[in-house]
Amino acid sequence: MTARQQERRAVVTGLGVVAPNGVGADAFWKATRQGVSVLDRISREGCGHLPLRVAGEVRDFDANIAIDGRFLVQTDRFTHYAMAAADLAVADAGFVPDENAPFGVGVVTAAGSGGGEFGQRELQQLWGEGPRFVGPYQSIAWFYAASTGQISIRGGFRGPCGVVASDEAGGLDALAHAARAVRRGTEAVVVGAAEAPLAPYSMVCQLGYPELSLGEDPERAYLPFSARAGGFVPAEGGAMLMVEDESAALRRGAKVRAVLAGHGATFTGASRWEESREGLVRAIRTALDEARCSPEEIDVVFADALGVPAADRAEALALADALGTYAERVPVTAPKAGIGRAYCGAPPLDVAAAVLAMEDGILPPTPNVTDVCHDLALVTGHARPAELRTALVLSRGLMGSNAALVLRRGSGELR
Repeated sequence: MTARQQERRAVVTGLGVVAPNGVGADAFWKATRQGVSVLDRISREGCGHLPLRVAGEVRDFDANIAIDGRFLVQTDRFTHYAMAAADLAVADAGFVPDENAPFGVGVVTAAGSGGGEFGQRELQQLWGEGPRFVGPYQSIAWFYAASTGQISIRGGFRGPCGVVASDEAGGLDALAHAARAVRRGTEAVVVGAAEAPLAPYSMVCQLGYPELSLGEDPERAYLPFSARAGGFVPAEGGAMLMVEDESAALRRGAKVRAVLAGHGATFTGASRWEESREGLVRAIRTALDEARCSPEEIDVVFADALGVPAADRAEALALADALGTYAERVPVTAPKAGIGRAYCGAPPLDVAAAVLAMEDGILPPTPNVTDVCHDLALVTGHARPAELRTALVLSRGLMGSNAALVLRRGSGELR
């Protein structure tokens, strides 16, 4: 990294959230800090006969209001969520693109499955009615890069754009891509991920995951770090963030909400949860090194929290390996236990929660979990106040990706 790149810091100036527990950062954070669980029986049409019963659905969202009609017909639900979240993030940052510098703003999203609902509908038309009944947008709406493309087109953002298709942990990797783009000279990046896996075809694809919970009781279906853990439940939605060069953000009077301080990523293979311990340790240490952060500076860990005994044990041991004896004292939380895992959308939601937690000085709880069977200081029951200056966010993917991100609270004294 050059001296000039070291001088440029990537900071978060805006948050946009579309989640099962609320649309908008305020609604999301209110439910998160209260430990509200919104997991419920799946209500999507055509899904009632499938063995997957419980998930986190986004219910308080009307695409007809959030998305212009000409974009609505071209896109899948996962892109509707991403576009709406991007609008919220840009507005939250008070960011107005310079029409004379369209190449100064980029877009990066992560995606794990793409537009399954749109694709299923068009394939049904193909087999039921014939090729003339397949819409022209089938070729793009299902594609992983659809959200990046539509956000870029809609916003006129013509800077570095891309999509990260690296498993669930891609939600953190996308933020690292954005931070590096900023350090290399890009003014701002709209970055994050949103998913929509609750449609029949998409759900059938997920049934092949041995880690998936088929529990029917919403309060017991997803219990990470518990002796009763039996897998994870999926969720839809996600978060988008406005990430800017700190100097440019301060010049325009923006509030610096957090600093993207360090990132690390590794790969250890599909469902190899014991091996994920070593991979996650390496990712954490890499993130800490890049952030120039000691283990004792971490004030809270937002855990991956898969809800599979072997994976939870590996994560707990990885924290002990990476943070040493301090791991027994650092608060750990998993708010996603109350909304489900939104695949690539889950890590940006955790990042949004971490930013809000640092701003409010509040440790949000892990919903539904009452018994902790690992050596972790897991926050359960109720939120509690704490001085939070640095957060560590962790993510692992079912196919073997591991990632860690260090966030610093937005304060000039943390240079």
